[in-house]
This record gives sequence, C-alpha cells and structure tokens, in this order.
Amino acid sequence: MTEKLFYRNPYLWEAGGTVLAVEKGNKSAKLLLDRTIFYPEGGGQPSDRGIIAGEGFRVLVEKVYGKDDVWHEGKLEGRLPEPGEPVRMVLDAEWRYENMKNHTGQHILSAVFKELYDANTTGFRIFEGCNKIEIDYPGELDWDMVLEVERRANDVIRRNLPVQVEVYEELPEELRKNLRKALSERVKPPIRIVSIPGVDVTPCGGTHVRSTCEIGFIKVVRFYRKSRKLWRVEFVAGNRALKYLKELLDDYWRSLDGMPNKNRPLFERVGELRGDVKRLEAEKDSLRRELWEWKARALLDNAMEIGGIRVIAHLEKAPLKDAQAFVVHLVDKNPNTVALIAGENYVIFAKNKGVEGISMNDLLREVLSKTGGGGGGSEVLARGGGFRASPEEVLELALEELRGRLSP
Repeated sequence: MTEKLFYRNPYLWEAGGTVLAVEKGNKSAKLLLDRTIFYPEGGGQPSDRGIIAGEGFRVLVEKVYGKDDVWHEGKLEGRLPEPGEPVRMVLDAEWRYENMKNHTGQHILSAVFKELYDANTTGFRIFEGCNKIEIDYPGELDWDMVLEVERRANDVIRRNLPVQVEVYEELPEELRKNLRKALSERVKPPIRIVSIPGVDVTPCGGTHVRSTCEIGFIKVVRFYRKSRKLWRVEFVAGNRALKYLKELLDDYWRSLDGMPNKNRPLFERVGELRGDVKRLEAEKDSLRRELWEWKARALLDNAMEIGGIRVIAHLEKAPLKDAQAFVVHLVDKNPNTVALIAGENYVIFAKNKGVEGISMNDLLREVLSKTGGGGGGSEVLARGGGFRASPEEVLELALEELRGRLSP
C-alpha cells in the first residue's frame, strides 16, 4: 500500500520515495512507489502532474491512479528504473494548487445551492478550463438565482474561514446528521470529513486549501438544464477564473473590433450583422431562383422526348445539396418532365409528380445493379453514389433504361 503524503500535507510539492514496482510501456513507464505526493484521479478531481526522477532516468508524470496502490504513469526519459531505487518526486505545484482552490470552491458553491434552494450536488468534475457541477433542482433556475449563489459563495471566501479536515473510523451520530449530503454506504473507513465552519460539512477524498481566502473568487460562467431534474452549472475559481475572464474579454474585444460599428454592446452589433445576413440571404435566394429559371429554360430547350415525356440529361458541377434543390425546383415547375442529373460521384433522378409509368427509385436500382454503389429514394425522387463508372457512363445507362421503360 502506498503512503499518501498529500493527505498529511497537501502543500508538500517535493519529496523522496522508493520504487516498489515498474511496468514498461511504449516510451513510457508506470511506477508504484512506497509513498507519494501525487494525488490520484478521483472524486471529480484530476490527478496530479509532475516529475519522478532518479539516477539516469525521469518519468514525466501525466496520469496517477489507484486507491491502495498508487501508480504513476508518464513518458520515460533515460533508462527504466528498477524496484528498490530511490526517487525524487516534484509536483506541478501550480496545477495542484489551482485544483485545491477549485475543489474547495466547489464545496462552498454546492453548500450555498443546498442552503438557498435545497439543491443537492449529484456530480462534480474539475477541468483545466472550468469546473462543472450537477445539481438536483426540479424548478427553473435563472441568472438572478445563480448570481445570488455566487454572491454568497464569494462572501464566504472573503471571510477567510478555515478549511478543516478530520478522519474518522466511525462517524459520530451528531456529525452524521450535519452532513450536507447523506454518506453513501460505499464509503468505507477511514472517512475524511472536510468542513468549513458554519458553511459546509461533507465527506471528501480530495485536496483542499487551508483557508477560504486562498480561493480568490468564484465566477459562474454558464448553467443549463441537463434533464428534467438536473442542472449543470459551470464555474471557475482562483487564477483559472482570471485566465477564463481574460480569454472571454479577449474574444469579446476581438469580435467587437471586427464589426463595422465597433461601439458596445456586442449584442446589438451582432443583431445588426444578423439583419444584414438575413437581407443578403434573401437577395441570394432571389438571384438563385432567377438563375434556376434561366438554367431550366436552357435545359428544357435541349431536352429530348421519350414516349411523350421531356427528358433532361445533364452533367452537373454543383455539389449534391445544391443540385438537388435545383432539380426539385425544375421538375416541380415543369409538368411532363423527367430530369437525370449526374455529378461528381452522385446522381439525382427526379420527375414531375404528374408523370406516370416510371418510378425514379426503380430506375436508380436498375442503374445501381450495373454500376455498383448505393442509394435510394421514392417514386418521384431518388439519388445515389459510389459508382464504379464515370458520371457520363452512369447517365448513359440511365437514359438507356428510361428509353426501354417509356418507349412504346
């Protein structure tokens, strides 16, 4: 069993240890140590990062896991260490410390949600960019409610309250009754209780700061309903909050600088652009339909007649989506018309709904039987692709099959 030094002192950034076991990977190594300052992933808190070094080797630790035996995994530089060798552990202190701030911040935020709205936290996860908690609240959350939680949480932080950790083999009944959330039967002794006087008492296996003021501040950045009873709340704390807000403001000002009118607020500028886009889309649609009319006339002038039906056979350069929109318009506006359109590895067969005696889906299946590929559709419209033949050959086969079905 690995001795967990991070529980004795979460501010211990460097320490020595001894290798108990080694597993070699592809340019990586896994080390089991007799003691560790590296927190293994669990309880919503990510594992620590850092370096384990010895004579002639270094492991750049990226992943730590395990409950009783804690394994350290990462890129190996130098030779493979052997069991019994001494090592020096050095944490990525900033990563750990920010995780401690954000984890303690979550306890405060969850406690305030519980106090104000009787909303239990059912899930929690620390990410490098932000943190996410899930709260059980069947009602409607709005920004006024969330900002009141944020305000009270930051008041707790400013009060510089101690964050206390105690370990129990068995919880006293009075303490059990004061827990923010009932203790799960899966939690076995020793039980670590993290408490902030007058604010929160909860079991937790993570690492925490000594005082609430170390957190700095908490900022809720987003919330949304995840299911009927669950809401997801995203927040940031500590230096990660400053970084998040800097990135947000950088994005805001870059976006505003890119506007024709650079005056705040951005919401109004975006509204103006959306109006411009809407007008341009309308103009584009009008021009597209005018182009379709001219294109349709040209194709109809060159259409062939088979069995009294006007048949258009055309090699198209446009993408499938645009080509299909045109073909649907073409046959819809022109009675007694069938259109066979072939593009780069696609075909579209369509007919005016008044044309009888031929199914576009049947026609496509017959062509596919000779050219390979796949596709399908309905009696009036079918499309396919993936052929073993060229577009010209596919079109010629379709025309030949259509002649056989429409000719008297």
